[in-house]
Amino acid sequence: MALLGIQVGKVQTHDYNGKDWVTGYMKKPVSGEVFVSEMNVEGDEQHHTKFHGGIHRPVLMYSAEHYAMWQKELGRDLPYGSFAENFTVSGLDEDSVCIGDTYQIGDMVRVQVSQPRQPCNQIYQALGVRGIVKKIQASFRSGWYCRVLQTGHVSVGMPIKLIERPHPDWTIIRTHEVMSNRKDHPQEALELSTIAELQPTWRKKLAQAGKSAK
Repeated sequence: MALLGIQVGKVQTHDYNGKDWVTGYMKKPVSGEVFVSEMNVEGDEQHHTKFHGGIHRPVLMYSAEHYAMWQKELGRDLPYGSFAENFTVSGLDEDSVCIGDTYQIGDMVRVQVSQPRQPCNQIYQALGVRGIVKKIQASFRSGWYCRVLQTGHVSVGMPIKLIERPHPDWTIIRTHEVMSNRKDHPQEALELSTIAELQPTWRKKLAQAGKSAK
């Protein structure tokens, strides 16, 4: 497992079909050491802070292995950061990463998985690929958010090590499925809502859906 790409972007105004599109989606690669704080990766910003960033979601990770799949399916090359991820990583994906996982990057930085990424229409606006959001949802190639437990500097090529896995049954894929169908699976929703490492807004919604299971 390794950190293969670091991408950041400022909130900027872009033209989209003749209208202003204000977003921090567009990420560019950075080289050298980058400081990771509890609130952000150095040089990165989020516009819609209700859904991105903050203490629980300052880092978005995405599997490097997905890029080969997208290239085959879409017939085009996509650079790291095309899905607005801060960290492009190898050896990890939505079927292996679990809520609450703690990973060490290099010698200092530690991050904890807090939530699956919910793909939105900004991905289509950025890539211009029709149906891309539905493709991501169907394949669960969405990425995942992390909070920062230990700050420090990271750089491309650093190894990633799993330090702790308190909830091995709750992969990103399973968590995503339960959240999306929480009203139909109140017992699982209730169970998931009790995981302290899960992002608080998700916990609240899951707890509400799980009331009928009591």
